[in-house]
Amino acid sequence: MRERGIAPRPLALCLALVMLLGGLTGCGAILDSGEKSWISAPDLFYLRPHGDDSGPEKKTPFHVQAEDVTARSRTGTQDHRLTVQVTGSGQAVRLKISKIRKKNPRCSGTATRVVCEVSGAYDSWADLDRVYPYAAPGGRPGDSATVRLRFTTQKGRTLSARTRVVVGEPVVKVRTTKVFEDVGPGSVLRTPVVVRNTGEVPVRGVGLQISVGSGLAFEDRYGNRRYPEPRKDHLAVCEFPRLRIAPGKAVVLHPDLALDVSATHMYTSFHQEAWALDMGPAQYSVVPEGGDPGDGPGLTTGTAKGPDLKGTFAGGDAWSEVRVDTHADFEVFGAEVSGKRGSEHTVRLKVRNNGPATPGSTTLLFTPPESATVVKQPMEAIDEDVYEPYCDLDKGTYSCRLQGGLEPGESRTFDFELRLGGPSEGSVRVTDTDEPGRRDPDPADDTAPVTVLP
Repeated sequence: MRERGIAPRPLALCLALVMLLGGLTGCGAILDSGEKSWISAPDLFYLRPHGDDSGPEKKTPFHVQAEDVTARSRTGTQDHRLTVQVTGSGQAVRLKISKIRKKNPRCSGTATRVVCEVSGAYDSWADLDRVYPYAAPGGRPGDSATVRLRFTTQKGRTLSARTRVVVGEPVVKVRTTKVFEDVGPGSVLRTPVVVRNTGEVPVRGVGLQISVGSGLAFEDRYGNRRYPEPRKDHLAVCEFPRLRIAPGKAVVLHPDLALDVSATHMYTSFHQEAWALDMGPAQYSVVPEGGDPGDGPGLTTGTAKGPDLKGTFAGGDAWSEVRVDTHADFEVFGAEVSGKRGSEHTVRLKVRNNGPATPGSTTLLFTPPESATVVKQPMEAIDEDVYEPYCDLDKGTYSCRLQGGLEPGESRTFDFELRLGGPSEGSVRVTDTDEPGRRDPDPADDTAPVTVLP
């Protein structure tokens, strides 16, 4: 809830501008600027029961902000007053002062009423002395109270806001599978979306966001899901404002989530996140606005039973990896070079993906011939006219990452310039950065020699 009130500009500022601009019309323009003092606080806030540290993942903390636009200085001086009071709670809800400042605390009061000296631009997340409600030992799930806030401006005007606080929280989790193994390339991956309330009070409305990585796509586009740009093919958001989930109960969406699996991606993933609508998503989650609805029928919900309840339930961003039953046959090409001692020659190292799929992260490793010295190596631009080596050097071996992977049939070359010192042999090879890797059926061609001939 946010309430605003108009307060005039300081008279000295107005008169100064009148003198500069030559008339009272300048003063009137300032008074009509429309800038207003304000205070804001959440309409509703849930509290963990006393002594219970579990709850929603990365919950957004209690947040109060206020600003006096008429103040001569809005920061640095504590010449405003914030009064916080709990009413109608019996013994269920109390106030706590977080005294980060060891000396000269700016908040004082009782368990039900606290007064703080604050600046003209107050933010409870940034201020060293803050007040927040908590569930007292006598509070039971479902008990509620009202936190009333009054912000007094420098000129004595009072702005107010209030928050309904409830003991207990709706804790929303989704069923998740950590890894889907050996999924068929070009197939459809189907899995139920199950939402459970592991909290102490009912869930009143559910929001759900599903995002899928490269190599996955939504098979169906439902009428009660929106698909925000620019990721409309990979992100879906839906809300069920009338859905209620009692503590300990779960619902399942119909039909199952169906994802088209690419025939050429070896590894991908998708994410699910669900939240109570009156709490909002986790603190740092990004839920895009807008997006057109799908052209299909709407998703429906039903009571989850039996097999739907088996498995792991997770809060926040629940991530599932998808491993496709395919492989990538990589081949590297070495080089031969000859010349006089001290002469310089370029060797071109090449790696090619013979398919049929694109793996995850891979790296080319180049160990130069012992008698040769690298005088030039691949570079990359990090700023305008600023470059740095593309490959990392460690214990005589250059490590060159293959960014973005190689599509089937694609190749990548790396040019190194060597100063020759005599006959010797080095090597070039490709390796997997992450497990389980390419599942290369022909690993013999993953390594090739780099030779300085006599």
